[in-house]
Amino acid sequence: MATAGRKHKHGQREPGQVLLLARDFIDCFYTNIGRLGTAAHTERWAAIEREVQEKGTYELTTTELVYGAKQAWRNSQRCIGRIQWSRLQVFDARAMTTTAGMFEAICNHIKYSTNKGKIRATITVFPQRTDGKHDYRIWNHQLIGFAGYLQPDGSILGDPLTVCLDLGWRGKGTAFDVLPLVLSANGGDPEYFVIPEDLVLQVPISHPQYEWFKELGLRWYGLPAVSGMLFDCGGIEFPAAPFSGWYMVTEIGARDLCDAHRYNILPEVGRRMGLDTSTPSTLWKDRALVEVNVAVLHSYQESGVAMVDHHTASESFMKHLEHEMKNRGGCPGDWVWIVPPLSSSITPVFHQEMALYKLNPSFEYMDPAWKTHVWHQDRNDVHDSTKPRRKFTFREIVRAVKFTSRLFNRALHRRIKATIIYASETGRSERFASMLASLFSHAFNAHVSFLFGEIAPRVGFVRRL
Repeated sequence: MATAGRKHKHGQREPGQVLLLARDFIDCFYTNIGRLGTAAHTERWAAIEREVQEKGTYELTTTELVYGAKQAWRNSQRCIGRIQWSRLQVFDARAMTTTAGMFEAICNHIKYSTNKGKIRATITVFPQRTDGKHDYRIWNHQLIGFAGYLQPDGSILGDPLTVCLDLGWRGKGTAFDVLPLVLSANGGDPEYFVIPEDLVLQVPISHPQYEWFKELGLRWYGLPAVSGMLFDCGGIEFPAAPFSGWYMVTEIGARDLCDAHRYNILPEVGRRMGLDTSTPSTLWKDRALVEVNVAVLHSYQESGVAMVDHHTASESFMKHLEHEMKNRGGCPGDWVWIVPPLSSSITPVFHQEMALYKLNPSFEYMDPAWKTHVWHQDRNDVHDSTKPRRKFTFREIVRAVKFTSRLFNRALHRRIKATIIYASETGRSERFASMLASLFSHAFNAHVSFLFGEIAPRVGFVRRL
């Protein structure tokens, strides 16, 4: 695959550049489906050439979009969990034209991906960039995040990473207020939308040994969903393409909660543990950091929310690296980002040499929307607008839920069916069967049946084994 070409910072690529990247992508796509050089391949390329000559760009088919999104995750140099790239669920939201439509699609994304804690890797793709002046943007760097409030004394309550732009929203003023979504469509001024509380799965943080840990009042959300990156595919740029997966414990336990410029809870945890915090030579920070990560992992497991520890994630990346070297002859990796921030040297990735290079399709960093947006009205007057705030009726919410269920059922029916049969006197077999079904449900349409119940007449069992 070709690396992403040089492009205008906030504009459309030159037609020649689009064709160069498009040709490479389309060839890879048809190679992947085993139809390279066929009439279909030739006709598709001719159609793309005509479209680019007429409009300076072209549109991907849904199948091409799905393939490209999965490849972009596969090519992400900084992601340690790429072994799951082929299971990415792709939602095509390119037909959305308003911020209200974007918000509804994002709510569907959050609900589907959260899946009551059994997180599913998901991406939703909004309309592509045209001239750079009519972009669709999600101003939040993540779909879900906690607000930060600047206090009169200069301190920050909440998350210092997200001290928010004033568009009229007022939170409850706690350290864990969920931020609204700030969206702009077709280059228009942004609007904010409050995410329904029942969509945001949150996990209260406790410790398996230290009862006082609950008194810290810590919590975090279950779904990490990056929304501030650009999806670059086949010469086409998508400035709004939020994608989500599951957390690795150190992302919360070592970074979000313990970084000095974030929630910075280490001093308080060290004090409550009775450690000597007067000098770093006592290694109090190291001991406190481990216990915070123990608490986070314990809390997510207790709440039934998917999370991977950094040792398991490192081992899975090594398997992914082995597969990629065998299948593609290489795997881009950014060592600085891949290596976990905790217990680094005792993970296998620490000792692995990595080659840092870029492939397309890809996810790219871009300037925050608030830095580049051209306002159509005074930004200070946005919250005084007479336009009514969007409120969703019960009927609209039900329709959104039905839409999500329909998408899930459609995806489920395409999976291979697997029936897990158990015979139990004490309930132990049933418990293990349910655990196996939960594991299989990530790839199969799994169903659990009692050996002497509904399955018995169909398979001819007449006596207990």
